[in-house]
Order: sequence, then structure tokens, then C-alpha cells
Amino acid sequence: MLWTSMDSWIVVAAALAGISCALVGAFLVLEKMSMMGDAISHAVLPGIVVAFIISGTKSGGLMFVGATVAGVLTAVLVQLIRRHGRLEEGAAMGVVFTVLFAIGLILVEQAAHHVDIHPDHVLFGAAELVPLYTVDLLGMIVPRGVLILSIVLIVNLAVIILLFKELRLVTFDPALATTLGINARWMNYLLMALVALTAMASFEVVGSILVIGMIIVPGAIAHLLTRRLVPFLLVSVAVAVVAAGGGHVAAITVPPLFGFEDTSTAGSMTTLLGILFLLAFLLAPDGGVVSRGISLFSRRLRITMQDVLGLLIRDVEKEPDGGDGLSLARMIDLERTPFSGSTPSLRLALTVLRLGGRVTRRDGVYRLTDSGLVVARQLLRSHRLWERFFFDEGKVELPELHPAADYLEHYTDADLRDALAAKTTNGTTGA
Repeated sequence: MLWTSMDSWIVVAAALAGISCALVGAFLVLEKMSMMGDAISHAVLPGIVVAFIISGTKSGGLMFVGATVAGVLTAVLVQLIRRHGRLEEGAAMGVVFTVLFAIGLILVEQAAHHVDIHPDHVLFGAAELVPLYTVDLLGMIVPRGVLILSIVLIVNLAVIILLFKELRLVTFDPALATTLGINARWMNYLLMALVALTAMASFEVVGSILVIGMIIVPGAIAHLLTRRLVPFLLVSVAVAVVAAGGGHVAAITVPPLFGFEDTSTAGSMTTLLGILFLLAFLLAPDGGVVSRGISLFSRRLRITMQDVLGLLIRDVEKEPDGGDGLSLARMIDLERTPFSGSTPSLRLALTVLRLGGRVTRRDGVYRLTDSGLVVARQLLRSHRLWERFFFDEGKVELPELHPAADYLEHYTDADLRDALAAKTTNGTTGA
């Protein structure tokens, strides 16, 4: 892989765009307004093109104004249509952004012959061309796109830092924010203006289509990994930086492995974001599919193990000498057994109990050990305390006591068991 200064500038521009998008997109995700990012990224197009037509160039502040006005107008129109048209917010967004985007495409086609603007670049971006358009900044030759994105990033950071408390309140509790004198509506309009400004600045890198991924996906990934706002923002920014660097490297290295030329950096960045989201979706410590699957499996195994201990302790109670133990087949055949059709789960639970020293096995018969007796008696006590509680407090019929207690005994710790004992008469339990 041959790395040049142009590649470095491309990555810098992509990282700046990604960070700027991630910062404003994080608040959209938290406010459950992700689709508004989609709407604005499309709807600002006519504002940008009109600015191009008026100024005749992509430089200058007029296109910032055009994008900002179009973004705020989008938010206002969505609210008006939703309120007075009696449409749900998603439908209102669809109406506004498709119409404005269509107008923008028409204007792009008309302006393409007179202004330095190409429809494909507007739609899909051209990060590879960013280093070709430069400006002189204090004696340094810097890509114009890098300068613009740097300014936008500074603006985003300044607004978030200065209005952090207000943004946090509006994001998580708009009613409280209004009570404290913070105008939630105007704060949302400010956020929409930042989204429009960021989307416009990022067009040169990722275009109006892929910028949606840059705005939404980092925040979506952060949402799977953390629930605190500052870590949320940091994770979003880190994901954007990884996507920028990794996306460009993948764009110039992966296609040649399959006999193709290099591909679009913007496309690779967004693809990498999708891969990162998939990994977070699967492997997130709390909300990931794998972790939830492991948690569900562990909970079911724990309940099965406790059911086994419950059967064995009841067998002990039936015989004065401690019972003869139970075979695997006998456990499955016992009345009210929870193991019907779950022989593999039962075998696994018995194996774990044996490894933990809770039960022993001899001649195909399972018995409780001394430590298993202690745990099983606590479980049985929890069961009978719940039966007594439901009978005394809820006047539950006798046939219905066992199923409810059989469920709740698995979620009863020592403190709750003591509280139940104190609640029942003299701390005694029923049969």
C-alpha cells in the first residue's frame, strides 16, 4: 500500500466530518429523532444549490446560510404538518424531505452546467477529491474541505460545551427543561441548524446520502455500549474516527485483493460503520445479542438447578432416614416436574451441581450433599414463605399457591426471604 500526503488529508477530512456528524447525531439518537437527521440531510440540498447558483462557487459563507435555513425550515415544516395535518412525525418527515430533496435534484441538474458542482458528488461525496481544492492558510496550503470541516467542528464543540446542561435537560427531560425556563423547542431548532450545517459541510466527503450513516450510526453504536451522556459522546466520536481511518485504508487495500481497483472512501467508511454496528449489536456487554443469550441461558440453567434441588429436598423430607435419592428418569416422571421434554437441560444442571459439590451420584441415583442440603432448605423455605404470604395476604386458593411460589422462589434472596418471614405470622411458614 502506497500512502501519500493526499491519503492523509483524505483521512483528516473524513475524521473531521465523522466527528462533527457524530456529535450532533448523538443527540438525535438520544432524543429518538434519528429520522430527522435523514430528513435534514436530504432537505438542505435545495438551500445549498441556491447558494451555489447565487455565489457561483462552493466557497464562501452563503452556502452555510442556505443549508442552515433549509435545515431549520425542514424542522418547522415537519412540526407544522404533524400538528395541523394530523400526521404522525415519520409521515411528515417523509413528505417534507422527499419534496425538498426532489427540488434540490432538479436545481442540481440545472446548475451543473454553470457551477462547479456534480450531481454524483452531491449525492455520494468525493473524499478523494478533497485534497485537490486548497487554500492558503497563514502560509500553509490546506484543503478547503478540511478548513470548512474544522470550522464546523469547532462550532459544534462550542455549542455543546457552552449549552451542555441545557442540551442534556432537553434531551432527557424536556418537561423539566421547560419548567426551568429552557425553551425546548428553540433548543431543538438550534440542534437542527447544527445538523444542517454539519450535513452541508460533509457533502464534499460523504454526500447527502451517506452522511445519514455518519450522523446516525456512531450514536446507535454508542447507545448499545453506554447509557451515560459523556461516554456516549466519546464513544460516538471514537467510532467516527475509526470509520474514517479504517474506511479509507479498506478502500485502497481490500478491492485489489479481489482483482479490482480501489473504491469509494465514503462507501467504505459507511460499510465499516455497518460492520462496527453489527459487532456492537452482537457483542455489547449489556444489550448485545450474545450477552443477552448468555444471560438467558445462565438464568434458565440456574432455575433448572434450583428445581433439581427442590425435588431432592422434598425427597429427603418424605423419608425419616433422608430419602433414597432420585434417578434421572424419576425426576422427569415426578408430578409437577418442570423437566418434561428438557432432558438435556436437566442433565446439564445435574452435571453442574455435581461439579459444584451440591449433589452426588451413585448407581444412577442423585442425592444431596451437606452443602446441597443447606442451599436446598433455603430454597424450600422461600417457596413455603411465598405460599404462606399469598394465602394470608392474597387469599389465594390452595391449588394456585404452588405455581406462583414455584416461580418466585427463584428470585428470592436472603433479604427478601427475611422480609417474608417477618411478614408472616411469627415468622412461620405453611406446608
